[in-house]
Amino acid sequence: MTSTTSSGARAWRQRRGQPPEASAETAAVLRLLLVRPWLIAGRDDGAIATVRRNEAAVRDALARLGWVLVVDRDFVRLRKSPPVRREAWAASGPGPLTCSWFFLLVAAAESMPPRVSIGQLVAAARTAAAEAEVPAPDDRPERHAILAALKMLDERGVVERLDGDINQFLRDDDPPVLLAVQHHRLVHVIANFGVADPVADPAAWLEQVEREADPARRMRRRLVDDTAVYAGDLDADEADWLSRRVRGDDGQPLAESFGLHLERRAEGAAFVVPADAYRSRSELGDCPFPGGGTVAHAGLLLCDIAEAEGIVEGERPGWRGVPQNQIMEHLAVLAERFAGRGWSAEHVTNPPGLAAEVIALLGGANLLRVEAETWWFAPATGRWERLAGLATGGDRWHSLMP
Repeated sequence: MTSTTSSGARAWRQRRGQPPEASAETAAVLRLLLVRPWLIAGRDDGAIATVRRNEAAVRDALARLGWVLVVDRDFVRLRKSPPVRREAWAASGPGPLTCSWFFLLVAAAESMPPRVSIGQLVAAARTAAAEAEVPAPDDRPERHAILAALKMLDERGVVERLDGDINQFLRDDDPPVLLAVQHHRLVHVIANFGVADPVADPAAWLEQVEREADPARRMRRRLVDDTAVYAGDLDADEADWLSRRVRGDDGQPLAESFGLHLERRAEGAAFVVPADAYRSRSELGDCPFPGGGTVAHAGLLLCDIAEAEGIVEGERPGWRGVPQNQIMEHLAVLAERFAGRGWSAEHVTNPPGLAAEVIALLGGANLLRVEAETWWFAPATGRWERLAGLATGGDRWHSLMP
């Protein structure tokens, strides 16, 4: 899709004094930071060098979102706001047990020496669990959760594997695995803070860390952070911003600073990744759609069915509803059609389980809401799919949600 730069956007870029080639480099590294908010020396040296070359422009763009960029001697960390749709992120993110052990390991790592065995770190985390009155039964699900948490810490460069096979922890309490604790990175693990007690009053704590009083900043974050923003989800101030400012010097230039295109429709708006801006799906975030596999294929076919058969209500402009019982009927027919022709046996024999996975996939991409026994398919699954900017071969919609 070809983008035409507005005069407001050109003026904003001129004020920044950034040449076109630097703007393209800045946009690429900004998109990279959305997908990988930790850049670690030795693994991401090229990206870190790009951030340093364009640090002023990167900080300028992130400041409009209220996000903080930490540039240290051997890492770069983007500290951003929580996911726009927490429930959707939680559905596709690590499980509660993995999250608990992630922070138990962080707490334990603080008092560890720079080099520590995996057994020593896990033992210290178990002590922290006992102090916090967190159950630690040492069963197989817990070991899988600890292993997943260790891999998350290694991915962030906070507790890195130096030697050995970390997977051996599933069979051995103290396998020959050496870890490096990067204490100067530990303080940057938690990006958002609230003064409320997350244990005594988790709802109040979540409300504090997610709160953003400025509607303009809320809208900028939603457009950068999510697949699309729908008009029916907005309050009066947010709707006013979408109506008056998204195309002006507040929305369009922000999209261009990330190398994205603004798509504005009556049903809402989206910042779209151009087809020439990425080489692989991994660069688009953790919730690409449609992708491959049975669940993605079923979701895509249901989107087509909703476009052809879905009901439209005035309170949901552009959304198409299909009763859940009809969805199940369609899935049963599709399962019979594709049995032995690409669909996995476990999904063919279990349409309710397949339906649940489709809900998680489409809901994560902000393309589906299930309410009152009705599946509501978002406008982007129908009207927007025919736009060139949203149709790039087999990949039509992508979320940049972290």
